[in-house]
Amino acid sequence: MNEKKKSDRRRRSQSAPAPAVRPGTEALPAARALFSVPIPVRWRDLDAFNHVNNSSYLTFLEEARLQWLRTVKGEWFDEHAMPVMAAVELHYRRPIEWPAEIAVTMTCERLGNSSLTVGNRIVDARDPALVYAEGRVVLVWIDPASGASVPLPAAIREACSG
Repeated sequence: MNEKKKSDRRRRSQSAPAPAVRPGTEALPAARALFSVPIPVRWRDLDAFNHVNNSSYLTFLEEARLQWLRTVKGEWFDEHAMPVMAAVELHYRRPIEWPAEIAVTMTCERLGNSSLTVGNRIVDARDPALVYAEGRVVLVWIDPASGASVPLPAAIREACSG
């Protein structure tokens, strides 16, 4: 590329206005820490490549959620309100090899009217800087009879806000 084109390109990039921030893309406040639980990796979690199968990661997240829910004070489900997983997003950062002990950490990213977005990280239990996966799970409380969403139980709202 000749010098004139380089100079023109530099001038355009220096004078270009900063892009506007699109609604909904603003930085969110820091997520509130909810829970962390160590989980040993089992031999049965491995796949043919001798590392933890991708589906086991979801089992780890489920186990952490259930352990957290056991600590929630008050009723978080009954015959008219139960949580279901509505969405999951998981980014695999590195394989987990056996033997290993992991820790699953959970944060509250968002409280909605009937939903809760839980941030998750799967890390090495001895070295939390070693991240195996991270993502989020959206839980929606529904009435199991009708399938319609219902308001978040007060116990969940308090556990995430407190």
